[in-house]
Amino acid sequence: MPEFDLDDPNLPKSIKKNALKSGGYPYDETLDGDDYDDRLRALQIELVKLQRHLHETGERVLALFEGRDAAGKGGTIKRILENLNPRNARTVALPKPSDREASQWYFQRYVAHLPAGGEIVLYDRSWYNRAVVEPVMGFSTEAQTEAFLREAPQFERMIKYDGIHLFKFWLEIGREMQLKRFHERRHDPVKVWKLSPVDLRALDMWSEYTERRNAMFTATDTPDTPWTVIRANDKKRARLAAIQSVLWAISYEGKDFGAIGDIDDKIVMSPEAYLASAAQ
Repeated sequence: MPEFDLDDPNLPKSIKKNALKSGGYPYDETLDGDDYDDRLRALQIELVKLQRHLHETGERVLALFEGRDAAGKGGTIKRILENLNPRNARTVALPKPSDREASQWYFQRYVAHLPAGGEIVLYDRSWYNRAVVEPVMGFSTEAQTEAFLREAPQFERMIKYDGIHLFKFWLEIGREMQLKRFHERRHDPVKVWKLSPVDLRALDMWSEYTERRNAMFTATDTPDTPWTVIRANDKKRARLAAIQSVLWAISYEGKDFGAIGDIDDKIVMSPEAYLASAAQ
């Protein structure tokens, strides 16, 4: 991977050229904008129906969005919530824990934000910080990470058995695409706030993130609470895929199967299928 300076306004042509196809992405071009707009509109109408159903039945939805920095988590969450009633649908993006929170049971501060009856809660990063970001960056010990990987499946099983619809999304991008997006953030005055010191350190830790991600999948991809991997080099396809995955999984009145459409199995995969394809 060629190195370059993020402060250089000119993105190297090799990175720009290879960004979309990086990481084995299956498409040569991004989704057509008009097609995307039409499909997103149809899916957002279905989300409104789903929210009405949740309000009437008291059912709850919880979705965790994880992935490498610049994978598109925030943008996907934004499109899900865009036309929903904010009283019953919200994002949770917790800051660094306080000293008091750091002394608590690790999952404790996340429990406080779980959905109540009729609510949709989307975590923009979640308790899985302890599985990937924290150990890579040296914010947690190996013992803490190992304990987390043992406990997380039990914690999530309790969430599911309490009746919450739980989704765990890992948005995966290629390295060239990450570099391209970091460069865009550096030089866009309305996006530069998204580029944190942790993001910059992550540039040199691609392999470490990969190893931690794989270990996380091995320990926490269970039949009760499986992971869904979404290839996210094309943000448009990734956003549609995440919404489809939620809508297909829940029954609600007036569900329009044609509007939801088939999920693209080149984009949406189990961890096992993704890792097998990445190894080819």
